Amino acid sequence: MWKAAKTSTLVLLAACLSWAPAVHSFYSYDNDFIPPQYFLSKNWSNTTLEAQQTILAWAEETAAKGPWSVMNKTITPPSGTKHDYMSWAPYWWPDCSKAGNTTELTPEQSTPTLRVFHSTTDILSHLARFSHSIRLYACISGIVWVTCAYVPRDGQFNPDVRTLINDIGNFGDMSDAILYNSISWAINGDSKYPTRIANWIDTWFLNNDTMMNPNLNYAQMNRGPTGQVGTHTGILDLKSMAKIAVGILILREGKAPEWTTEVDNGFDAWIKAYIPWLTSAKIALEEMNSANNHGSFYFNQLASLQILSGDKDGAKQTIQKFFTGIYENQIAANGDQPFESERTHPYHYRAYNLQAMLTNARLGAYVGFNAWNVTTKQGGTIKSALDFAMTKAAGSEPASEIYMIVQAIAASYGDPGNTYANWLLQNAGPDYVKDACFLWNQPLSDNGLVNVTSLTSSASAAGAAATGKNQKANDASAVQRYGVLVYTLCVAAGLFVLRGL
Repeated sequence: MWKAAKTSTLVLLAACLSWAPAVHSFYSYDNDFIPPQYFLSKNWSNTTLEAQQTILAWAEETAAKGPWSVMNKTITPPSGTKHDYMSWAPYWWPDCSKAGNTTELTPEQSTPTLRVFHSTTDILSHLARFSHSIRLYACISGIVWVTCAYVPRDGQFNPDVRTLINDIGNFGDMSDAILYNSISWAINGDSKYPTRIANWIDTWFLNNDTMMNPNLNYAQMNRGPTGQVGTHTGILDLKSMAKIAVGILILREGKAPEWTTEVDNGFDAWIKAYIPWLTSAKIALEEMNSANNHGSFYFNQLASLQILSGDKDGAKQTIQKFFTGIYENQIAANGDQPFESERTHPYHYRAYNLQAMLTNARLGAYVGFNAWNVTTKQGGTIKSALDFAMTKAAGSEPASEIYMIVQAIAASYGDPGNTYANWLLQNAGPDYVKDACFLWNQPLSDNGLVNVTSLTSSASAAGAAATGKNQKANDASAVQRYGVLVYTLCVAAGLFVLRGL
């Protein structure tokens, strides 16, 4: 009898799993821009229910990492203040062959650690003898940073760029948190989301003790004996301003009480101090003229900031400049992206630039410029670039890098034969409907994967009426909460019975 009871209880617990929230593991999209009214209207299909659950979960997961500040780094920029943003060029490695070593170091040896470098000079050997009592990592690394020349190794990420300085990672985490917390507020109206966002913006941009100065003078610095200066590639570090723009516009246009006039005005002032730097600094202009993904993401960033500052005309001019400028040479007649295909990780870089081009097109649509069918000099379009990329094997690179883009292209260009939806089902699997971006990349077929039978008959009968569609969104949110409650109670009951057995 005991075994039968235990078996029955385990069956109950297994049944409970059917009520478990369907949540995709967190994934940071390279960039995106979605009109705020898309979320505020709540005019969503019931098939986006699982994507909404994912967004609510990601809002909590990303929020747990904050707040963020440039003051958190342990290394001070050459300016002498941590208020200046700072990062190191990720694909540059020390070559100490002319600084006391006899040979150029391998990539593994080039990581600045005590084991590698305490034979480089007499002083390092002296310091090494006292390694049992003093902390040498930063000291020895610092000597390497200013003594050894740094050389590029494309595609080989130097791990020490995130060891002591992570302004770039912190900014990326914050942009994701702002995006998903703002969308979550649009989904269920919980005041905790805009409260968090206001705090994060204040901490990173406004508070005198923790704010970032409005420049990227020390972004992706090249280290070495010639000095510590930022490079144009560092402008890429703030590409996800587009995500922040989406979040702030949702709160502004949705009139979230927690997004106060004081914070909004303060952020607007910071942006208006940063845009002149972004449009005049030497390294910023070099990035603007970059022929590959770096240039594409520059226009993402500038147009997003112009929209946030209320300059839609300026944003439109910025997007037009992209599509009549560097874009013209980015896509070949067959859809290949030659500047990305020549890199050491072509699958990744094709997807990377595709996301940048897609974001520019979405920004353009928001300010009144239709870029979807703009062709390059060789006749390529964003769609043909994706179609080409879909034919290439990922190899050792994550195949998932292209999935979000396939969804976006299907939603933007249409997918009447379900070609893209079927490709997603075959390559990404049935979980593609749980992707956060499935909520905003609509219309897109769910291939019958989302079970909406639990929705109320009133929502199902609402049909095409706008009010009915809003009711569907509200009912979907209620179903999410109901499912979580049933799942929790069900599991608790099963565990209680097992404990009694």
